[in-house]
Parts: sequence; C-alpha cells; structure tokens
Amino acid sequence: MGLTIGVDIGGTKIAAGVVDEGGSILDTCQVPTPPTPEGVIEAIADAVRAVGEGTSADAVGIGAAGYVDDKRATVLFAPNIRWRHETLKDKIEQRVGLSVVVENDANAAAWGEYRFGAGAGHDDVVCITLGTGLGGGIIIGGRLHRGRFGVAGEFGHLRVVPDGLLCGCGSQGCWEQYASGRALVRYARQRASATPENAGLLLGLGDGTPEGIDGRHVSDAARAGDPVAVDSFRELARWAGAGLADLASLFDPSAFIVGGGVSDEGDLVLEPIRKSFRRWLVGGRHRPHAQVLAAQLGGRAGLVGAADLARQG
Repeated sequence: MGLTIGVDIGGTKIAAGVVDEGGSILDTCQVPTPPTPEGVIEAIADAVRAVGEGTSADAVGIGAAGYVDDKRATVLFAPNIRWRHETLKDKIEQRVGLSVVVENDANAAAWGEYRFGAGAGHDDVVCITLGTGLGGGIIIGGRLHRGRFGVAGEFGHLRVVPDGLLCGCGSQGCWEQYASGRALVRYARQRASATPENAGLLLGLGDGTPEGIDGRHVSDAARAGDPVAVDSFRELARWAGAGLADLASLFDPSAFIVGGGVSDEGDLVLEPIRKSFRRWLVGGRHRPHAQVLAAQLGGRAGLVGAADLARQG
C-alpha cells in the first residue's frame, strides 16, 4: 500500500493529509471543527474527500481523542466531542468509499514518532504528550500496545495523589493534574500570587494579575529567566519525571519520548524531567536508564501516525 490519508481531530480544526510510505505529508487541508457530534463526522468526510481527490490513496487513519474499541472502529467515549459508542469507521467508510482505521490520537502520535521521529532505532518506547492534558502511547517489540479492550496508555488518569486535585474525568489526583499545560499555568498563578516581587516579568506579560497569566506567558517569561516561571516549569518537570520513573517500572522501555506543546520548550523542561526521572527511578544506580527524548514531529505526529496505521491495516 502506497499513499494513505491521516486525519487529526483537534478542538478547533480537523486536519487531513496524504502521507507516503516514508512518513512525508504530500498535501494537507484543514476544516473547522463543528460544534456538534454529527457535524464532526461530516467535516471529517469533507476533509478526506478534499485532500484525497485525484490521488491514489486507498485507506484512511483517524486519530480521535477518547477511548477507541479493540476493533479500531468505534469511539466508545470522547468527552470533548460528546461521542458515545460512535461507529466512526462505518460512517466515514460509507461517506468516502475507502477503508478506515480509527485510533486514539495519542496512540497515533506515539506510532508516528516511533516510525518516523524520535523513536528511530528503538523497539520498546513509551510516549507521553504534555499538552493541555497528558496522553500517551506504548510500543512494545515494535507493536502498538492497545490492551485487550483498546484503551491502554491513558497515563494522564493514573492516580498519583490519593484524594488529590479533582480531574475532569471525575477522579481525584490524576497525573495530568500535576504534569500538563494546565498544571503549569496553575503553578505559575499560585507562585505569582504568593511572591509577586519575583514574578515581575511574568505578570507584565499578562494583565498584571495572576489570573491573567496563560501558558504562553509562562514560556516567554521562563526563557527570559523569570524566577517564578522557571520554578513553575521545574515543578511540572518534577511530576513528569517521577511519573516516567513509575512507567519504567511497568514497561522498562529503551526510550521515553516527550511530546505535546509543553515539550516545545526543549531543555527548559526536558533537562529537569530527566533529572527527576533519575531521582525517582527505583534501583537507578544499578540498572540501565531509558533515554528521555524530545519528540521530533511536533503537531504532525498524530496525522502521520494515523495514516501509517491505516497502511498497516
């Protein structure tokens, strides 16, 4: 199989692209993400038809945020789109006349990084995405590990603090409440409120109040050396690295790949994550250490990975 189409469903836009066997995107299109579940299905079909017109693409891979069943056909639960047991594979196949594979978006991104990005040379890889929340994917022996029911790798909802912060999933103390873009902003606002004299630059980038701080402000201020912003990144990294140490006890990969918007800050966040990982790795003085690598594909990972999974069949 040569060309396939990958689809990445985002909160504001749906991206589709024609991808070749080497992971290169030959053509793309984007459409706005509609507000209704039914509208999203039509928009996916429109994007696939638009980008695939005149090509020899013969399969479609769709990355969807949520739980996807073991047959890679039905989205069991997608809170942001309000899908419940949505038979996405069948509905898109009926509309576009191509075979369709549906996969969790973090799994698709992990597969893209494994095949064409930072995972080159590794057969056992665990990926985490530090975005608004925290997602992940597992590659074992060169195969995507989905679990018996298709929903493995939901790392963001590991409970790391019993009775901790309330999570959007309804549980408390989930990892993503402590290691994510949302957590980073919370740390910065709390620290700026407690010690505003150390957050002059950070506060100045917003409206002068802790509540006016957003993720972009924290990144810009940290790069400029603002103490509160830098410390906020360190706090996020402490939690992220400790979580990776726990995952090493479970999966013992040769590499962790860290992606998502937070990871775009490079060594500002990756070096502290590595330090925390080494600190909390059980038996770390007596065992090999997995590499902690930056993702390479950026926002393309999910689309490229979904297209390649469709190629795998």
